[in-house]
Amino acid sequence: MDVTVGSTNPVKVRAVERALAGREADVSSAGVESGVPKQPRSRAETIEGADNRARRALATTDADLGVGIEGGVTNVEAVDGLFLIMWASVTDGTRVERGGGPSIRLPDAIADRIHAGEELGPVLDDVLDTSGVATEQGAAGVLTDDIVDRESSLVHAVAGALGPFVAGQY
Repeated sequence: MDVTVGSTNPVKVRAVERALAGREADVSSAGVESGVPKQPRSRAETIEGADNRARRALATTDADLGVGIEGGVTNVEAVDGLFLIMWASVTDGTRVERGGGPSIRLPDAIADRIHAGEELGPVLDDVLDTSGVATEQGAAGVLTDDIVDRESSLVHAVAGALGPFVAGQY
């Protein structure tokens, strides 16, 4: 099976490779646009970005599947705070399936900056006095003290979206 990931971010590509570990799959990447703001601010916007990346990735190659991964932030009904969310979409050109990763509450000081219009990655880089959080441990790693990192959290989202294509129960 040939799979194209709609991103050149190495964390996203590795997440897809890990989700497909043990299966005969060739994974490539394609730099495509999400079609949503750099900082998606709702579940719907985050899923739309993942869907767009999956469709656009598939359109760039003759792969069997296109995979899109998008991270965003959202408020969750009945829970206080702003949450980091991750969604993945997989398409074969006919259907689109989706899976979500963990939801992790953002510290209030970081959420305030996101509400003011900033993006999560640069805010974390600033707070941590570093660069490249988004392509390394990610916000998930920072906010869980590496109990879960960005790559492993994305694996679960990708696995959920891949399930209907690889499991016989669908």
